[in-house]
Amino acid sequence: MTSLAQQLQRLALPQTDPSLLSRDAVASLLFDPKEAATIDRDTAFAIGCTGLEELLGIDPSFEQFEAPLFSQLAKTLERSVQTKKVNKQLDENISLFLIHLSPYFLLKPAQKCLEWLIRRFHIHLYNQDSLIACVLPYHETRIFVRVIQLLKINNSKHKWFWLLPVKQSGVPLAKGTLITHCYKDLGFMDFICNLVTKSVKVFAEYPSSSAQLRVLLAFYASTIVSALVTAEDLSDNTIAKLFPYIQKGLKSSLPDYRAATYMIICQISVKVTMEDTFVNSLASQIIKTLTKIPSLIKDGLGCLIVLLQRQKPESLGKKPFPHLCNVPDLVTILHGISETYDVSPLLRYMLPHLVVSIIHHVTGEETEGMDAVIFDMLLIYIFVAQYTFQGWLEVFQYSFLMYILLCLYHFINYKYPKTLDVVLEEHLKEITDLKKQEHFHQFISLSTSGGKYQFLADSDTSLMLSLNHPLAPVRLLAINHLKNIMKTSKVCVKHNDGFFAELQPLMCLSTKYAYISFRYRVLEIAADIVIKEEVLRENDQLSNQVVVHLLPFMVITNDDMESAEMKIAIYLSKSGICSLHPLLRGWKEVLETIIKNTKSGKLTGVANQKMIQLLADNINSEDPSSMLQLVEDLISIGEKESYNLKQKVTFHVVMSVLVSCCSSLKGTHFPFAIRVFSLLQKKIKKLESVITAVVRSTKSLESWMLSKATNWPISHILLRDIFELFIFLPTYPIKEVRRAAIQCLQTLSKIVSPFQLVIDHLVSKAEEITSDATYVVQDLATLFEDLQREKKLKSFQKLSETLKNLLNCVYSCPSYIAKDLMKVLQEVNSEMVLSQLLPMIEQLLEKIEKKTPAVLKDEAVVLHHALGKYNEYSVSLLHKDPKSLDIFIKAVHTTKELYTGMPTIQITALEKITKPFFAAISDEKVQQKFLQMLFDLLVNCKNSHCAQTVSSIFKISVNAEQIRIELEPPDKAKSLGTIQQTRRQKMQQKKSQDLESVQEVGGSYWQRVTLILELLQHKKKLKSPQILMPTLFNLLSRCLEPLPPEQGNMEYTKQLILGCLLNICQKLSPDGGRIPKDVVDEEKFNVELIVQCIRLSEMPQTHHHALLLLGTIAGIFPDKVLHNIMSIFTFMGANVMRLDDAYSFQVINKTVKMVIPALIQSDSGDSREVTRNIEEIVVKIINVFVDALPHVPEHRRLPILVQLIDTLGAEKFLWVLLVLLFEQYVTKTVLVAAYGEKDAILEADTEFWISVCCEFSVQHQIQSLMNILQYLIKLPEEKEETIPKAVSNKSESQEEMLQIFNVDTHTSKQLRHFKFLSVSFMSQLLASNSFLKKVLESGGPQILKGLEERLLETVLGYINTIAQSVEKNADKLTVKFWRALLSKAYDMLDKVNALLPIETFISVIRGLVGNPLPSVRRKALDLLNNKLQQNTSWKKKIIHRFLKLVPDLVAIVQRKKKEGEEEQAINRQTALYTLKLLCKNFGAENPEPFVPVLDTAVKLIAPERKEEKNVLGSALLCIAEVASTLEALAIPQLPSLMPSLLTTMKNTGDLVSSEVYLLSALAALQKVVETLPHFISPYLEGVLSQVIHLEKITSEMGPASQANIRLTSLKKTLATTLVPRVLLPAINKTYKQIKKNWKNHMGPFMSILQEHIGVMKKEELTSHQAQLTTFFLEALDFRAQHSENDLEETGKTESCIIDCLVAMVVKLSEVTFRPLFFKLFDWAKTEDAPKDRLLTFYNLADRIAEKLKGLFTLFAGHLVKPFADTLNQLNISKTDEAFFDSENDPEKCCLLLQFILNCLYKIFLFDTQHFVSKERAEALMMPLVDQLENRLGGEEKFQERVTKHLIPCIAQFSVAMADDSLWKPLNYQILLKMRDSSPKVRFAALITVLALAEKLKENYIVLLPESIPFLAELMEAILGEPLQSYF
Repeated sequence: MTSLAQQLQRLALPQTDPSLLSRDAVASLLFDPKEAATIDRDTAFAIGCTGLEELLGIDPSFEQFEAPLFSQLAKTLERSVQTKKVNKQLDENISLFLIHLSPYFLLKPAQKCLEWLIRRFHIHLYNQDSLIACVLPYHETRIFVRVIQLLKINNSKHKWFWLLPVKQSGVPLAKGTLITHCYKDLGFMDFICNLVTKSVKVFAEYPSSSAQLRVLLAFYASTIVSALVTAEDLSDNTIAKLFPYIQKGLKSSLPDYRAATYMIICQISVKVTMEDTFVNSLASQIIKTLTKIPSLIKDGLGCLIVLLQRQKPESLGKKPFPHLCNVPDLVTILHGISETYDVSPLLRYMLPHLVVSIIHHVTGEETEGMDAVIFDMLLIYIFVAQYTFQGWLEVFQYSFLMYILLCLYHFINYKYPKTLDVVLEEHLKEITDLKKQEHFHQFISLSTSGGKYQFLADSDTSLMLSLNHPLAPVRLLAINHLKNIMKTSKVCVKHNDGFFAELQPLMCLSTKYAYISFRYRVLEIAADIVIKEEVLRENDQLSNQVVVHLLPFMVITNDDMESAEMKIAIYLSKSGICSLHPLLRGWKEVLETIIKNTKSGKLTGVANQKMIQLLADNINSEDPSSMLQLVEDLISIGEKESYNLKQKVTFHVVMSVLVSCCSSLKGTHFPFAIRVFSLLQKKIKKLESVITAVVRSTKSLESWMLSKATNWPISHILLRDIFELFIFLPTYPIKEVRRAAIQCLQTLSKIVSPFQLVIDHLVSKAEEITSDATYVVQDLATLFEDLQREKKLKSFQKLSETLKNLLNCVYSCPSYIAKDLMKVLQEVNSEMVLSQLLPMIEQLLEKIEKKTPAVLKDEAVVLHHALGKYNEYSVSLLHKDPKSLDIFIKAVHTTKELYTGMPTIQITALEKITKPFFAAISDEKVQQKFLQMLFDLLVNCKNSHCAQTVSSIFKISVNAEQIRIELEPPDKAKSLGTIQQTRRQKMQQKKSQDLESVQEVGGSYWQRVTLILELLQHKKKLKSPQILMPTLFNLLSRCLEPLPPEQGNMEYTKQLILGCLLNICQKLSPDGGRIPKDVVDEEKFNVELIVQCIRLSEMPQTHHHALLLLGTIAGIFPDKVLHNIMSIFTFMGANVMRLDDAYSFQVINKTVKMVIPALIQSDSGDSREVTRNIEEIVVKIINVFVDALPHVPEHRRLPILVQLIDTLGAEKFLWVLLVLLFEQYVTKTVLVAAYGEKDAILEADTEFWISVCCEFSVQHQIQSLMNILQYLIKLPEEKEETIPKAVSNKSESQEEMLQIFNVDTHTSKQLRHFKFLSVSFMSQLLASNSFLKKVLESGGPQILKGLEERLLETVLGYINTIAQSVEKNADKLTVKFWRALLSKAYDMLDKVNALLPIETFISVIRGLVGNPLPSVRRKALDLLNNKLQQNTSWKKKIIHRFLKLVPDLVAIVQRKKKEGEEEQAINRQTALYTLKLLCKNFGAENPEPFVPVLDTAVKLIAPERKEEKNVLGSALLCIAEVASTLEALAIPQLPSLMPSLLTTMKNTGDLVSSEVYLLSALAALQKVVETLPHFISPYLEGVLSQVIHLEKITSEMGPASQANIRLTSLKKTLATTLVPRVLLPAINKTYKQIKKNWKNHMGPFMSILQEHIGVMKKEELTSHQAQLTTFFLEALDFRAQHSENDLEETGKTESCIIDCLVAMVVKLSEVTFRPLFFKLFDWAKTEDAPKDRLLTFYNLADRIAEKLKGLFTLFAGHLVKPFADTLNQLNISKTDEAFFDSENDPEKCCLLLQFILNCLYKIFLFDTQHFVSKERAEALMMPLVDQLENRLGGEEKFQERVTKHLIPCIAQFSVAMADDSLWKPLNYQILLKMRDSSPKVRFAALITVLALAEKLKENYIVLLPESIPFLAELMEAILGEPLQSYF
């Protein structure tokens, strides 16, 4: 694409996208593009609305989008024509909707909504970012892929171009790919973060929004954190990009968002180092927002700890501290965290602020609203639970920390004594370690008050617990013990505070217990102690202290004289204490007076008032200068917090005294008044901070040192000790301590010392050291490194001396100081440093080895630091001083764990063997010694940590020669220096007969070898790895030798050796290519040994390693592998391929990928012979895979074969695989298949073969099919079994063809089966769904362009071959097989054609139609017919191409060939059928091309043409179709068509012999009549004649035959489509013709006329009634004209005529029918008319009566008399004259009687108008009754006539009378007939009476009396005797 095109594409608007204009394919999420094109907008809108309704049921917030996006207005909105403002608003709505939709994206309703947005608003073009933001959290799902496939992202400049592989492959986006893109593209990272903030902002308006955001926030956290983890270097831009979103996350109230932010902060803290200001800001925000989400407080604290732990900021400042202390349950949470993790970074920040806050709280300053109790409890927890018992006491041993801890201890002990005691007591219970118990006692012994926890000698408890013991003797024992301590100790003199701290609990004892004796005993002891101390009288300050401490006990707080407090106060006033100090002078007397004179209720107030007055007076009376100190002490009492009543009262008394004193003081003591006032205002700040105290102490120390220096000379020892004390302080974490240390060093710099150089250097860097705690360490390293480079010898020596002195300090000072000195010097490295420290290292190692005395923890730390001096800077000492190496090795073997949590000396020493360290060793022997030590250690060590450390150490760069030496057996010389020597030794080994076997070396050697090989498995830095090859092959050879039972299995060792060889090969040839000979000799690769390893081993893992190695060698030295390639693959087929595990599968794949390319590449293409050899090998390899296939796990079969063919090349060898699969089925599968399972097995195998094929491109599949067909063509027709192999001569093609299916080794049946299976499979493949899907996915049938012609050519060539074989084997038994094979081949051709585009198909068919082979032409026509029969709508262009085939088809119909007539007739017949289909499909719109077709077909059926019947039948069918299609265009052909057609139909014999021919003729005639009814009148007479003649033929075929059905249809067409004016004249003419030959013709003829009359309109019938009447009068005369003929046949014909007439009668009105009826009556009754007409008329009257029913009575009145007369004339009992003048008179008379009786019966039956009047009844009665005596026609006829006709008529006659007056004569006349002489008559009369009674039912009762005598007579006549004899 050009630059201009790219620019235009970027500028293109979404609405110009061509996909929007396409109607064949529409972008859709739920449907296929083509299917989506068929869905209209309404349907899509309905889908979207349905989805929205379902979403509303889940989340009501979607309601806001109904109007803008899912309304009728939105349905008609087209955004491409809207304004920018409208589109902007639309984009906002869509973006907001997609944010709401994202949590529900995987639900079907959400996808329905997306479908509507895509269809209507084209969001895949306009809103790509919003759409991707919606679906991105689901990037691992299939539906995400579907969305991406909708986007247009093909341009490489596109923002989302990186998703193009997802779009093309259809595979979901991998998490790794997403993460990689995230940290590489900051824009994408910003997109994710911005998406989160948008979504959080949107969902913040809705309650319970955390559930909707859970998926997005989980995606956000996992993606950003993983990106931070994966990124190698995080730039400042990345952090800057994330920081705003981190701030938003910390401010958010959503737990998930906050938790994700904490995770990101932790990962950034771990990954990068940030500036302190940035860290401070981040930590402050975390702390301030901790309490917003209570459930995440612990997580927030964890995040803060990680941040402080990783970043180590100098200080976070004061502001975050109050927020941190306001966190609820902070102590509990931190305690819980500390059980698992280190919380010291947070405590390190909190401790200084806690101390300062508590001090401020004590002094009364504001503490920013913090609860003092929380402060104090937390402080106790931190000091007692964290610091005291974790080895920090060493820090507290120094004076300034002792001062801090002492102050805190006293404060806590004074303020919360109970709490402190409980905490200490509980913690003591948990301590079991002696060391920790020692630390505990050190802590509680910080002041003399710790004495209360000392255990008494006579008791098993402490002093304090003894004093509080419930038993009086124990308490007394404690008191005595305390007394003895005070007597024997000077503690009261030296530590005043401590003394009174001990005394204070003693004074409180009297308040705790109720035993009077005990209480007074305590008071006496206390008073005695105070009074007897002489120092109190000499020391005013101490005296003041006593008064101040006892004053609270002398204050009266209770009026009860028996209370403990009162007794204490009284006792103290009397004990002599008041005389010790002027302040209390006179109190004894005053108190006694108050007690005597004051009431009990007012004692407290009076006593305290008097005390205030007394004390104030005593102060004012004394010298003010001497009392100032006392006043200060009293002020100190007031400064203390007051908690209980006594303290508050004391504070009140003291303050009153001070205020009273202030009022009497003079101006000179104004500062005193200010002090009191400040106390009252709580503004005093007497107590300074801890740090200030430290600085003050250091300044005092400084002045002390200077004074000492001026008074007397400082010894070097003293100076060294002082220097040792302060040299490590510059690294102290507290800034003020570092500043004080620098000041001390600055003072020391004024004194000449051996450390002058270091001191001066440090003092010059004071600012840097003060600012950075780590600066000293780096600066000293730089100092010694820089000075070391100086060329001046003097400076170098001075520096060395200084460094030596420093190192001597380390050696000589205490371990706790040496530890810190080593920390300061940790970056100072050199050979000299190591040499100076070696004696100390050796001494400490010996101390550890001796175990007594125990090594201190500080000594262990010093040793660890000292071992750190073994580094690349001091490594040269190892070969100069062997002792240094020995000491290091000794350290490596020191495995004892000195202290828990501290690594062992062994691990520390091993960790010093780093890559730079090992690389710096110049002596190879030392390196070898190190390696030997490591390997020995690995063999002997039992510690997994040690083994893991050795493994990590082995990442060092090693020379392969050193490894080779270690791999050699212990007794073998290890001086094989060069490769030549190794090779020489190897040759010597080969020559010797008894090789070293595995048995000759012990198990320890193989264990050592195994461990070394394990380390070599993934060794990256190995120099000259090829040196190891001979040794490794030698080891492999030894492993293959027989093993002793105790040696065990060597399989694992083999695998390691093979793995090492593989690793070496990959190092020498990373790309898998050849290795130059100067690097590795090809002979070193013993491939045969590897193959032997495969053969001898039974372990699959060993096979895997060997195969992988062989695969790699195949790329490096292919010739070595090719010699053994069949062995490799034969083994794979027999073993590895049968395993069902992923690793075996990978091994197979890798072996195939590595070995086979080498085989393929060995064919340069220059030699045909080489190519053939390679192909034969490939066939054998494929055959191995095919043979092993039944044993391979089913789910592995397809991938294995696909990988094999992919590697070999599908274009060349896919067909070989298929052929071998066919052969396997034919020769093996069929034989082992059980009976009845062959079909199922074949079906399963065929599906598998198809799946194999469809793994490759369509082009390769088509090419493979052509190759198979060509191979089948080359195969012989049959196996020449009779010819010996030596004699048989193969054709050249057979000799040249690749030997896959060996004909010689298979039977003829197998050969035939193989051919049939091959062709069947090809047909199934081409029709399979998988293949068709592959074609569509590849671009449709267009991809076959070029291939389809070759494939068709090949298929037709094969069909030609098979057709010839059919002809050759026509007289053999195998002809059925060849025909079946040919059918399959044709089926395959059908499938090929189905794949072709229609244009190609037409052109191909046109070519095939001209093929010289008749069978090919016929098959082509069949294919064309199949295509035309498909119900498809063709385009005009395609139709035009189809119509071009018409001339070619007409030519086939007309042409004459030399081929056999039958073959030619079939082709012509097929061509006519094709023309018929073409005309049927395309003739209606394109009639002109088919005019010649009709002409040709008409000529073909001409009588003079002698054509085969089937051809004529097809021609007639073609005529039928073309004529019906052409319509008016066919009129010119009628003169030729109709005569020929009628002539054809006249050949009855031909029609009868071929039903198809008959059907074709009928179809043609019917179509012509239907299409052109107005133009066939000239031929109508002939048509009618032929139809009438054919009726006889079709009737014989049966009513259900097609011919009969077709003829009936034709008759109906003639009767219904022709108008009467055309048809009736033809009817008349035709009738005249058939009168001569009327048999079997009159019925069909009359049926046509009858149906025509039925469809005639009333007007037409009226206009043609006269003509029809004339016709029927002539036709009805048929019986009279044929009176001598058979009555039955005449009757049938007459019935047809009468039926036709009746059809007309029913359509006539009464007016028109009456004259017709009378005319017919006259016609029959005319004097000269033949009597046979009566038969016709009465028959007609009977049929009309039956049809008209009751209406006939309107016309029947005129028939009564003729009926009566005729009945009488026909009654032979009345007359002897013959009625008919003919021989068959009786039969005619009987028939006439029958017609009359039937007609009368119907008249009587349907009479509803009382037709039978009295006159008519009387006229008909006797003629009817007399018929009982009419025995005309004989007995049988008589009996039949009476029972079937006469009796029903008389019975119905009686019913029609409906008058009993007429019934009696009728009944009587019938009864009279019972007296007839003839029994038959009597019996007939009897039956008639019964019928009469049955009809009349109960009405017959009136007739019964007269009937009984007649019945009796009849019975007597029957019985022969009177009936009365029976009564």
